[in-house]
Amino acid sequence: MTAAESTRFGLTQGRTVAEPERARRNRGWLVTLGLYGYLVPTLVLPLGVVALWAFYDPAVGWFPPDILPRSFSLSAWREVFADRHILPSAALSLVISTAVTCLTAVLAFPTAWALAQFPFKLKRAVEVFVLAPMIVPGIVVAISLGEIFFTLRLSGTVFGVILVQTVGTLPLMIRILAATLEGIPKELLLAARTLGASPRTAVLRIAVPLAWPGMLAGGLLNFIASFEEFEKSFMVGSPKVQTLAVRLWTYLGGEILVLPTAAVVTFILLVPMIVIFFIAERLMREDVMAAGLGKL
Repeated sequence: MTAAESTRFGLTQGRTVAEPERARRNRGWLVTLGLYGYLVPTLVLPLGVVALWAFYDPAVGWFPPDILPRSFSLSAWREVFADRHILPSAALSLVISTAVTCLTAVLAFPTAWALAQFPFKLKRAVEVFVLAPMIVPGIVVAISLGEIFFTLRLSGTVFGVILVQTVGTLPLMIRILAATLEGIPKELLLAARTLGASPRTAVLRIAVPLAWPGMLAGGLLNFIASFEEFEKSFMVGSPKVQTLAVRLWTYLGGEILVLPTAAVVTFILLVPMIVIFFIAERLMREDVMAAGLGKL
């Protein structure tokens, strides 16, 4: 083979290798554009409209054909925060959400460990049973548990609200923890056992530290789910225990829906959830997050 033929052969091989790489890069750009194209009409535009309603000036009004309000104001925010019960309700929600997150982590770990590490019969049925509180509509669960908690004299108590919210947050934490624990090599646990560690010590010293990212991500998601939970908190806690979500939803009652007030309530409940979801996505590996959320 002459030098010219070798050069042509090398160039041909280079083009052959570069073309699949270029095709993959183009597909990646198309997927990215498609995802952002989906987020704009489903998330960005609704939030933009909510922001306009939350800050428009009711004294001036906002009428067609105006696309944007002519004037902006904080009157809707002042109306909501003028309620002297808002700050106590927010503090109570923080306490309840923290307690629910801690209790959920303690209760979810044994179940997640069993689902991730031990094969047993009817395992799939157990997974479906664990997800039952998320499959059944929240109002149905709230009414059923409300009657039970009333019989047990737990209605109208902070402890009752913590327990009823834990029922709703357990499935998410179990699935995320199970997906995290499935990625822990069993060889590490077996090595610890051969070195004299008891099963409990091996789990506490190896499994728990390795599962910490999943526990933290699941805890953040459960915290925000507890913080904005309404149905169960209303059925079990009202009227004595009013979390921030219950207090804010009272602004949306009655025969007339006031859009500026509704927009403020939406901002208060929705924006923290979006922020914490992105924080959890950064703290957790993509494969674990996908596995945990994909099994819901």
